[in-house]
Amino acid sequence: MNLQLTNTALNKLFKEKRKGLMIHSDQGHHFTHTSYRNKLKENGITQSMSRKGTCIDNSPIECFFGHLKDLIDVKDCKTFEELEKEVTNKINYYNHRRPQLNINKMTPSEYRKHLELLV
Repeated sequence: MNLQLTNTALNKLFKEKRKGLMIHSDQGHHFTHTSYRNKLKENGITQSMSRKGTCIDNSPIECFFGHLKDLIDVKDCKTFEELEKEVTNKINYYNHRRPQLNINKMTPSEYRKHLELLV
């Protein structure tokens, strides 16, 4: 990954103009570079970063994306809309239909509701 790749990806994103976006990353050079940060700011995108030297900040999202990559099938996606639908469907599956052993065989949405009842 390099600065040209990250900035090219942002330029493609800006063509779609979605409101309320947030991009999370670590503090790699390409994500902290002025050109990248300015592009985000100019397009109203919030940047979220893990704290420097604390990889544990990023571990929940890395874990999630690892599972998402296992679930997702992009080979038949021909357009951005098809890709967006595939990602949305898999995220919904992960959050609402996929039981997880480490949270008492509940889905993440069931577990959140369970925790809310305990408070």
